[in-house]
Amino acid sequence: MGLFSGKKGLVLGVANDWSIGWAISRFILEQGGEIGFTHLPDKPDDDKQKNRRRVEKCIQGFPGAKFLVPLDVQDDQQIRDVMKTTAEHFGKIDFLLHSIAYADRSDLQNETIETSREGFKMAMDISVYSLLAVCREARPVLNDHASILTMTYFGGEKIVPRYNVMGICKAALEAAMRYLAFELGPRKIRVNALSAGPIKTLAGSAAGVNDMMVLYEGMSPLGRNVTHDEVGRTGAFLLSDMSSGITAEVLHIDGGYNAMGAPGRLLDHFVPKAAVAKA
Repeated sequence: MGLFSGKKGLVLGVANDWSIGWAISRFILEQGGEIGFTHLPDKPDDDKQKNRRRVEKCIQGFPGAKFLVPLDVQDDQQIRDVMKTTAEHFGKIDFLLHSIAYADRSDLQNETIETSREGFKMAMDISVYSLLAVCREARPVLNDHASILTMTYFGGEKIVPRYNVMGICKAALEAAMRYLAFELGPRKIRVNALSAGPIKTLAGSAAGVNDMMVLYEGMSPLGRNVTHDEVGRTGAFLLSDMSSGITAEVLHIDGGYNAMGAPGRLLDHFVPKAAVAKA
């Protein structure tokens, strides 16, 4: 018996095998869970269906992967269609993973103050409002005591240069998560957010993840970066019955980086130890 034996759920936002959403999903599948997946819709003229094929490559060989359908979270009808498909396959579900965020690359590369109005609205719509829209339409298919998880980052709490408009989105996402936790609480449905340290993903490449990984390795108490497997296990924990008393929380998995108030051991690279001791 695995941790997720008999459990069914929906995962939104896997892009490829480097996605945090896939790291979480893979652990759940290995632990006996059943999952329906969505993928970013392919363009009508894309005969190769690149978005769909990337996710198909991930889930092939996993009998617990029950369906794969396109989803544009800016389209309410598509969200309803996904929930209808979910009900047809599973009836009710025990967990929902929201692993969706987007901002235009030009807005990420510019200073936050230069964010375009349209770019801001799109980033907030996809990265934040989608959680509200998805949870609203998912209510009929969610079992009581179900668990919902979304993905955030420390840039929503503190200034992280180059994260820019996405930091604003993550701050709003965390607030949305807390309000959802309150409103769904009477049904004992839990809503949490997982804040992972920098990890190599398709989205992370646009936010300077390689530079951040060097910083985290130097500053975090563990002196290293977290792995896909560690993030996957932690995310699965929050979607499992093991975390039944946790809701409205942001759980950090970053080697302790978020707890640091000074550069820590990274300071040794810039200031001689004798000078630090004397000070």
